[in-house]
Amino acid sequence: MKLYNFFRSGTSHRLRIALNLKGVSTEYIAVDLRVEEHLKEAFKSLNPQGLVPALAVNDAQVLIQSPAIIEWLEETYPTPALLPTDANDRAHVRALAAIVGCDIHPINNRRILETLRKQFGANEDAINAWCGTWITDGFNAIEALLAADTKRGAFCFGNTPTLADVYLIPQIESSRRFKVDLTQWPCIAAVEAACMQLDAFKQAAPMQQPDAA
Repeated sequence: MKLYNFFRSGTSHRLRIALNLKGVSTEYIAVDLRVEEHLKEAFKSLNPQGLVPALAVNDAQVLIQSPAIIEWLEETYPTPALLPTDANDRAHVRALAAIVGCDIHPINNRRILETLRKQFGANEDAINAWCGTWITDGFNAIEALLAADTKRGAFCFGNTPTLADVYLIPQIESSRRFKVDLTQWPCIAAVEAACMQLDAFKQAAPMQQPDAA
C-alpha cells in the first residue's frame, strides 16, 4: 500500500496514527502542499478532489477521505479495535472524533486559511485568532465531555486508544501551531500525555516524517 500524505496535514496525521495502531505498513509518498503538488495532475489523477491523504491499496483502488479510510481500516483490520463494543459507547467515541473532524478541522484547514489570506487579506494574527476561536469552541466541549465521563480511563475513552484519540492528537498539534493556550484543558492534556507514551502516536508525529522541514 502507498500512503500519499503531507507531514503537517492533520488528516494525514490522523491516518498515520490509525495505520500505526493497526500495525499496517505503507510506502510513504510525500505530497508537498507548500508548492501545491496536491493540485497538479499527477496527484489529482489519484484523488480528483486534490486533498491528502490518499491510500493506494493496490494499482486499481485508491481510498480517499480520512474518515472513510479509517473506517475501511477498522473493518479490514479489526484488531486492535478503535471503537468500543457497546453501541452507545461507540456513538460517544464517534461524537468526540466528529467534534474535531466535522467542527474544528474543516474550517481551519489549509485551503480555508489560504482563502482568508488571499481573498480577505487576513494576516497571521488574524489567522491565529480565527483558528483559535474554533479550536477553543470544540476543545471546551471535548473537555467537558471527558471530565463528565466515568469510563474515560487514560485515553478519551477507556484505557486503550480509540478513534477519538486518533482525531484529537493531530488537532492538539495544530493548536500549538496556531498559538492556542492548551493549559486551559487539563483532561485533554492528560489524554495527550497518555497517547504520546505509545510508539504509534510518536512515530506518526509531523516532525518524524521524511518530508518534515
